[in-house]
Amino acid sequence: MIKGLLLDFYGTVVEDDDAIMQAIADQVAAGASRSVSGSDVLNAWARQYEAVAAGPQFRTLRHCAMRSLATVMAEVGCAGDPATLCTAQFTYWQSPPLRPGTRQFLSQVTVPICVVSDVDRADLDAAMAHHGLTFAAVVTSEDVRAYKPDRAMFARALAALDLDADEVLHVGDSTSADVYGAHAAGIQAAWINHRGHTLPDDTPVEYEFTDLTGLIAVIQ
Repeated sequence: MIKGLLLDFYGTVVEDDDAIMQAIADQVAAGASRSVSGSDVLNAWARQYEAVAAGPQFRTLRHCAMRSLATVMAEVGCAGDPATLCTAQFTYWQSPPLRPGTRQFLSQVTVPICVVSDVDRADLDAAMAHHGLTFAAVVTSEDVRAYKPDRAMFARALAALDLDADEVLHVGDSTSADVYGAHAAGIQAAWINHRGHTLPDDTPVEYEFTDLTGLIAVIQ
């Protein structure tokens, strides 16, 4: 029986920043001294971000975004200030639009929810306030000094709800951070597949939905 939910935020409750990141990458590509596409820049930025976030020293998400973009800009010969370019992304994090089905889901869910997000605490607080959202508990990477799929994120969330791993379901849109992270922590995962991707058959997904409304029947 599901007694509580662990809930990713960006890409699950609200829309992710894919379009903003692509726009920033396109600006970098346009200002590069060598021929490179926006998609190339975006992919390189994602790789550099993962390297920074996985480093031995914890850095906030804002720092990870700016430092990784700065590295890519240097590689492609793009002058400019990465902090200035990232401003649109940071602004978006504080007022992202809700995903389809979010209001309906939250109006019907009866079990306690702990949001588990890799974003910085101030940005998440601002986004929740923007939409008037409240949850039983909130855990951010900045609180834990770690990023999903680190087990510490899930352990903190379980403690916040005072529930065991077999009593909750983790819900998120990232297979690496949410699905495999939850699985490693002994928690079943529901995948929000809003990009229409196909997973290998052995991916440890208990449920798959396009938005949160699919969960209503599962938890009632």
